[in-house]
Amino acid sequence: MSNFFGEMISIGVAFSWTATALLSEYGSKRLGNLTLNVLRMGLALLFSLALFWVVTGTPLPPVGSLQACGWMLLSGVVGYVIGDFCLFQCYIIIGSRFGQLFMTLAPLTAALLAWMALGQEMAPMSIVAMVVTLIGIGISVLGRGEHHKVSLKLPRNGVLFAVGAALCQGIGLVLSKIGMDHYDTAAMPGWMIPFSANFLRCIAGIVGFGLLLYFREGLRPLREALQDGRGMTIATATTIFGPFFGVGFSLMAVQYTSAGVASTLMALTPILILLPSKWLFHQKITWRSVLGAVISVLGVSLFFLG
Repeated sequence: MSNFFGEMISIGVAFSWTATALLSEYGSKRLGNLTLNVLRMGLALLFSLALFWVVTGTPLPPVGSLQACGWMLLSGVVGYVIGDFCLFQCYIIIGSRFGQLFMTLAPLTAALLAWMALGQEMAPMSIVAMVVTLIGIGISVLGRGEHHKVSLKLPRNGVLFAVGAALCQGIGLVLSKIGMDHYDTAAMPGWMIPFSANFLRCIAGIVGFGLLLYFREGLRPLREALQDGRGMTIATATTIFGPFFGVGFSLMAVQYTSAGVASTLMALTPILILLPSKWLFHQKITWRSVLGAVISVLGVSLFFLG
């Protein structure tokens, strides 16, 4: 197997997440944040059951040890329930283009936590990478305000949701890495471990989002969404590119390379999303936004040198 297998998977995930970000922005505005996430988690579970049935002859995957289950469920709560709630909310407020720009903070979070929890080496270049990434984000979202002071060009609550999403994704990725290390590789093919792990994450996701939807809005939005043909099409496509193939392969990526490197390549989305967001949502793309996105991804790429 290629020495760069994990890196190649990560690049494919970046394209997958570009698609799911654009679809999620549209779907969140049409169906609502919680409703779309409940549908995504439910569909991801159904797709996973079908995959396991075809491959193994049984719909339920081997779930690994009790420790593995615990870590993956915790990863689902952090990465899906908290992280995706924040992410989809920021899509509604500031759009998927800026939301994905802030997601370049996720590799920084993953690298810091992996250094503290997993003992993965963190060289001085990593500090430079963090600074460069933050500069890139600043160029894109900061502008001149009154009296020549620097001001934030985006709604503050949207930025806070975006930062929260990035932090949760980075933490969730490392928690998944810890959980998958508890799987017995002799009990199942190595490629199946990420999908089995993601199955547990989706269980945590649908329980968490289901409870939030029930107590905040009731079940009426979900019933209405199930009768919305276009909305269900968007939810299905978002699931395929996001919590099914996208997240499944992102977990596979951290099996074959470090959490920081995988997150680095998956952070190409802010660049890949620029032109589609202009075509689909007629968002203005300025030289500052392009430069900021490039610098942010460049900053994340410095982890390769770290």
